[in-house]
Amino acid sequence: MKHLLFSPYTIKSVTLKNRIVMSPMCMYSSHNQDGHTQPFHLAHYESRAAGQVGLVMTEATSVTPEGRISHEDLGIWSDDHTEGLSTLTEAIHRHGAKAGIQLAHAGRKANLDCDIYAPSAAAFSESLKTPVEMNEQQITSTVQSFKEGAIRAKEAGFDIIELHGAHGYLINQFLSPLTNFREDKYGGSREKRYRFLSEIIDAVRETWTGPLFVRISGAEYHENGNKMEDFIYFAEKMKAQGVDLIDVSSGGVVPAPIDPYPGYQVKYAEKIKVEAGIDTGAVGLITSGNQAEEILRNERADLIFLARALLKNPYWPKQAADELGYKLEGPRQYTRAW
Repeated sequence: MKHLLFSPYTIKSVTLKNRIVMSPMCMYSSHNQDGHTQPFHLAHYESRAAGQVGLVMTEATSVTPEGRISHEDLGIWSDDHTEGLSTLTEAIHRHGAKAGIQLAHAGRKANLDCDIYAPSAAAFSESLKTPVEMNEQQITSTVQSFKEGAIRAKEAGFDIIELHGAHGYLINQFLSPLTNFREDKYGGSREKRYRFLSEIIDAVRETWTGPLFVRISGAEYHENGNKMEDFIYFAEKMKAQGVDLIDVSSGGVVPAPIDPYPGYQVKYAEKIKVEAGIDTGAVGLITSGNQAEEILRNERADLIFLARALLKNPYWPKQAADELGYKLEGPRQYTRAW
């Protein structure tokens, strides 16, 4: 019996040994508040690679100091960050996994003690400060920061780059009518709201020839937010610009209640995959091998992104393999238990 979850997946020149992806999850563990990796990061990411995850994706890694979600976020705004990130990719590669990095900017959701920036001067909540509305020079500078982040990611040995356009962070803020009230070329129509992401993709593509993913929020849980037809429009634009896969999450744009249930975001990945004709990643309370296999077999998505399941069990691939009756080869050091 063929098990799609454990089948290889090739995108451009990169082949993942299986369809299991460690989803980006903030660890808030850069304790010196300088964006540098710590011993925790090495142990955290390498253990998932040893557990036979096909693609290990780092947490949101900020392209500017003021773009961090918190002071303890990882950074890639300086050449000084490259050495620590290189250590991470080497550790991940030791176990046959591929390494991905999520390049990010928090925008108005940055919880920092400096000025924060967004497309419009509207605060996310009462507990976060009001951002400075970005002028065109600041927008251009931020686009350049994403490009420079991609250059450093390449130098650090990452195989895949993902741009964080979800969860109400800066790119998402430009995309959404709930957070973008501009009247210039970066706001108004969905075509104009897409311009910021479009410029980032073009800038990254100038230096990065490897696989490029974008994470989006496929639902904004607000009647005045983007609808599925908008996400399909954005997906078609991204595909035309050379984006290889869209990682579909949801929410975070504005405070809104969400009622999560197993696989609650898969329908968004499926819709975008079918309507825009682009590969997608599914994420959101996917917890079992059978559940993941069903998503792949019914062509609802191409990769399975796991978050909390991998926090709970770094060896989730073994759990899923046992459930599916698949013999998964593990680290030779663990053969007796595996």
